[in-house]
Amino acid sequence: MKLSAKGKAGAAVLVALMAIGLCAYVFQLTQGLCVTGMSNGVSWGLYITCFMFFVGLSAGGLIVASSAHVFHIESFKRVAMPAVITSTVCICCAGAFILIDLGGIQRIWNMFVHLNFTSPLAWDMCVITTYLVINVLDIVWLRRGDERKVQMLSYVALPVAILVHSVTAWIFGLEIAKEGWYSAIMAPIFVASAMDSGLALLMCVLAASKKAGVFDCGEKLFADLARLLATFIAVDAFFIGCELLTVAYPGAAGATELLGIMTSGATAPFFWFEILGGLLVPFLLLASAKRRQRTAVVVAASALVMAGVLCKRVWLLFTSFTMTNVYGAPGISSGSTAARGADGFGMWALTGSYAPTPVEVAVVIAVVSFCILGIAVLSKKLVKAA
Repeated sequence: MKLSAKGKAGAAVLVALMAIGLCAYVFQLTQGLCVTGMSNGVSWGLYITCFMFFVGLSAGGLIVASSAHVFHIESFKRVAMPAVITSTVCICCAGAFILIDLGGIQRIWNMFVHLNFTSPLAWDMCVITTYLVINVLDIVWLRRGDERKVQMLSYVALPVAILVHSVTAWIFGLEIAKEGWYSAIMAPIFVASAMDSGLALLMCVLAASKKAGVFDCGEKLFADLARLLATFIAVDAFFIGCELLTVAYPGAAGATELLGIMTSGATAPFFWFEILGGLLVPFLLLASAKRRQRTAVVVAASALVMAGVLCKRVWLLFTSFTMTNVYGAPGISSGSTAARGADGFGMWALTGSYAPTPVEVAVVIAVVSFCILGIAVLSKKLVKAA
């Protein structure tokens, strides 16, 4: 199938954005992370936010694909290849954000030579590598039509898909230095959001594949997946409700203060969009069987779910940075001229400030462009044959 003029133009734009992002990344490598908005006070920024987001998108895709074989859901097997493709490309993007955030990528070999298994970061590296291998094997065996191997692999892929986002959650949940991350149900919350955001991405890919004439999963299956997405949204909302009730209940002064910052502070717009636009509105759209039959409605609801999960990652990450664990004068060194200049902070401040710089934005756009292009190219070459 040859690309249309519109398809070629779109691909050209994506490649151009990737080239711009690559130049921005090279600039970051030569100048250091001081060109970003990160600092000593806010040590994780847009890159780690996107890492969390893309891990979720990836895990949700493989959960759908492997569930089809583990639970013998024959209809879901039709979308196994698109689901694994989205999972593979997204986990590559998630890994890319980790490497980009390192700054000195030339020292990555230390992670292998001096691997510290007491660190959740080491667990994450191991499980993401395993996860990527599983995805590649799944694509190869699905392409060959080797049902027996795919079946056997699915029994491993499903728990690993759940584990990959659980380990990401434990990076935060086991970090006792930040009160907003210290939660026993952080992993279930992450897995729930992975299931709805990953399925939402798959719904958008399926709709785009049908419009491009690449693959049509059928109206009934599309509606069934939309109903499943509504269920995932409800589960995600339940876990978030449990977490909010815990921190809102009188007794924990620090947690109550964090809740106040989250609902009315700098990250409040992200919190409220996630609650209203990312959970409530999509659920209402998909709760009706008649609306689930309309592709445009399902795609709109799916886009809102993904936007809501991204907002969740933003308020989850940055709200905790508004409260520092270092008290008293002179505070903590900002460690970045870009960061302290963003809000007029001096050299020493009790709290940090963060705003992504053009370098960070360009790099993120490049990785997202790679994701879109990668899914499109692999779908064109593999999905129809599957």
